[in-house]
Amino acid sequence: MSRIISLIRAVAPGLLLMTFMACASNAPSRFYVLSSLTGTGEETEMAGDERNLTIGIGPVELPAYLDRQQVVTRVSANELHLAGFDEWAEPLGDNFTRVLIENLSVLLSKDLFTIFPFRGPEPIDYQVEVEVSRFDGRLGGDASLMTRWSIFGEDDKKLLLTRKSSFKEATGASGYEALVAAQSRTVQALALEIAGAIKGLSGGR
Repeated sequence: MSRIISLIRAVAPGLLLMTFMACASNAPSRFYVLSSLTGTGEETEMAGDERNLTIGIGPVELPAYLDRQQVVTRVSANELHLAGFDEWAEPLGDNFTRVLIENLSVLLSKDLFTIFPFRGPEPIDYQVEVEVSRFDGRLGGDASLMTRWSIFGEDDKKLLLTRKSSFKEATGASGYEALVAAQSRTVQALALEIAGAIKGLSGGR
């Protein structure tokens, strides 16, 4: 009898672990995408000028730690956490670039946009390159976006402007959906800065 009890004690932890892993593997994954401006409200007031520019967006580079399906959150200055069941519905770099272009298309609705690498025959008036150094946040805290972006003129790659921009948005709640919504607002803020710079360079054309 004692041998049976000893055997049960030896096997029980493994059975509990297997049961936990089986339950975890059956937990539903949740998928997220960044959201863009809707095209209504004060954020569209830049679109009133008559301009017909062609603007190339890219390359847009994100840090390697974001090149994964899981949503990344920040625990401390040196520690990151990968979500267990909360994932991006598409590669984050593609999602970020697409939403940035959608935002700019709302803010500068008279202009045309093309994405890097540029293959069309039409010449590009301005090219916007974006290097993201941080794009994460804390659950229940702030979402952060830190970038360095540059605008080049036409096809001669003449550097017209370069800036470092940093944005923070409060999540307002503890879940991943609130974090992604706050991250979306930081991308909108970046688009506002870029749109304002393009408007200044073009002289309101």
